[in-house]
Amino acid sequence: MLCLVASLLLAATAVSAQEPEQTPAERRSIVATRLAPGESITLDGQLDEAVWRRAEMSGDFRQIEPDNGQPASERTEIRIAFDANAFYLGVIAYDSDTDWVRYQKRRDEPLQSDDKVQWTIDTFLDGRTGYFFETNPSGAMADALIGTTGQNRQWDGIWNERVSRNEDGWSFEVQIPFRTLNFNPDGDTWGINVSRSISRKNENTIWMGWVRNQGLMRMTNAGRVTGLGNVSQGHGLDIKPYILGTAQDAPARNQAMLGEGQGGVDLFYNVTPALRANLTINTDFAQTEVDQRQVNLTRFSLLYPEKRDFFLDGTTFFDFASPGAGAGGGRGGGFDRNDGSDLIVNPFFSRRIGLNDAGNDQKILYGTKATGQLGGQDVGVLQVRTGEDHLVPGEDFTVARVKRRLLRQSYVGATYTRRDTHAPGLETRHTTGLDFRLATSTFRRNQNLSLAGWFLRAPARGVTQGGNAYGATLGYPNDKWNANFDMRSVDDTFDPAVGFVTRRAYRRYLPTTTYGPRPRNISIVRQYNFRVTADIQTTLDNTKITRNFNIQPFQAEFAAGDQFGVQVLPRSERLDSPFTINISPGHGVTLPAGGEYDFLRYQLNWRTSNRRTVAFDGRYEDGDFYSGKRREFVANVTFRLGPGLFLYTSTELNRIELPEEEFTTRLYRVVPELQFTPFLTWVNNIQYDTVSGVAGWQSRFRWILRPGNDLYVVYTQNWFDDPLLSQFVALDRRLSTKALYTFRF
Repeated sequence: MLCLVASLLLAATAVSAQEPEQTPAERRSIVATRLAPGESITLDGQLDEAVWRRAEMSGDFRQIEPDNGQPASERTEIRIAFDANAFYLGVIAYDSDTDWVRYQKRRDEPLQSDDKVQWTIDTFLDGRTGYFFETNPSGAMADALIGTTGQNRQWDGIWNERVSRNEDGWSFEVQIPFRTLNFNPDGDTWGINVSRSISRKNENTIWMGWVRNQGLMRMTNAGRVTGLGNVSQGHGLDIKPYILGTAQDAPARNQAMLGEGQGGVDLFYNVTPALRANLTINTDFAQTEVDQRQVNLTRFSLLYPEKRDFFLDGTTFFDFASPGAGAGGGRGGGFDRNDGSDLIVNPFFSRRIGLNDAGNDQKILYGTKATGQLGGQDVGVLQVRTGEDHLVPGEDFTVARVKRRLLRQSYVGATYTRRDTHAPGLETRHTTGLDFRLATSTFRRNQNLSLAGWFLRAPARGVTQGGNAYGATLGYPNDKWNANFDMRSVDDTFDPAVGFVTRRAYRRYLPTTTYGPRPRNISIVRQYNFRVTADIQTTLDNTKITRNFNIQPFQAEFAAGDQFGVQVLPRSERLDSPFTINISPGHGVTLPAGGEYDFLRYQLNWRTSNRRTVAFDGRYEDGDFYSGKRREFVANVTFRLGPGLFLYTSTELNRIELPEEEFTTRLYRVVPELQFTPFLTWVNNIQYDTVSGVAGWQSRFRWILRPGNDLYVVYTQNWFDDPLLSQFVALDRRLSTKALYTFRF
């Protein structure tokens, strides 16, 4: 195997060395055409209004994949129009074969499997932040906020779109109200970029920035749309009241059926076109999707992503440079050990507000927030008060964040959080921090290079000394060579009261290097990836805790979109505290502190192309596990039964054999989903794991009457797998109906 890998690597290196250097084209621009007085656009996807005939057309898309820099195999045309209140995008995607892949319809679902068009808009023209949108031939609509640390896909903006399909291809018209966006009122030019994916060809093309180091999400390489003058956000006021009816009981706690109704309101006001303020009163999150179960066989707590709308709106303005601190902690459990974000140091994790440690709601009396830009600064301020609920005292939470933009892609910033518990004898807790990021996309002409650093102070209660954490990351994220070095130090008394910290009292050094050649002489392979990662962790006095390596001797991404890889995982660890492995409710195995373990594990991972009717994604891992052995099998299978008809399944099995005990953990998830239209969906999420012994079912129906006006019907029930009765016992049930309406002024 090693000889084969070495041969492939040498061959790929030789071929890659012959590739000519690719340089980006001159920055492109398009003029937006203003609608004449009395003129309007009817959203039907046809682009048959007079304004589209007057509008400037731009095309000439270039391939990112597979033939980088070559003209797209299918023609794409874009046009842009606007009036005083809205931005319009019209796209015609010509296609010689109308057998499009267009399974997905649900609002806000990432379009992973389908033909699609995606576009990004940099309304501040700062090359750092922006808005992301995408659609497919079925008219599915998804969006996200773009920040310096990535996307926040939970953002749900108010915009509308319609698609038309014919024998020449498909086309669509998009209307984005200016009230939905923050922007610089003094400028008439925005950054914009558009890309298109043709699933059957596994082809990705783009309007601007086709060099592989660039792409759609790198706003510094976006094109320009000009002429956007004299536009209005109206009075800039959105009022969003809701009414809610619930019925719930808890048979396991002898709680009888209880029904109640309530109401509340969210207000959104654009203080300026660049600064948006929110106020929420009597907040409720009954429509929020249930968390995805995770089996935790690590020594540290897992993080679950934020899903509540109030905290997601504008969340990228609270991003911080420390590991895992992007999007308010909203990235969830899918962290990558190779960039250091598996061990999180996040000063602001919004799920600390209004949720207890078990994930249950705590009453929020009110919340207010302002996010946006003031001059050369990105700012975010949040204040929330919770009420006493289930013997949990009420609290006040304050978060403030400011970043001063420097050069084209850099900044310096500061953050502050405060948590004041309304209980006698408990002191108010504060967190302060500084960070910076220096970045360029022109290192060695067209290479990306960045350096980020951060410092936080958050002493635990009763501590006057220490309580600090700091770190830095040097990144070289490029197409063929991708290198990263992360280091950090976290005191044992560091405890951000509104944050999330995976572990304390350690230092970490994490270098990683990936080499990804693209062979020209093997047509079935698009790219190889070879990677080595070292993870060195010590105590604060430099005594070794962990020395892990992740060696990827082979990974191939095939031209059809499938992927297969092998990893070798040598590990060495000393337990600086007892490690309890949870097996089932109330039962676990504890490994004592001070134990030292050296073990070796192997992993096979695979993923088939998402466009397939039945798609597979999984891994098999085997080898040593502390004092024994562990075999892990993860399989995710997606059945695309027809447009809008899906069945997602997930299985995770762990067989662990220790001298203390042998056991198996299981996690199962089944998600049948009906997507009737982009505005009408019904999702059922059924999951069970043996560690908690709880089976859960959430049935979630959403009807978007029009963007901003929604009706939800959500039913949730949980059962406990009682080993004494050898049957499932009902824990709790809840039925909620919620209606939201948006008034825009």
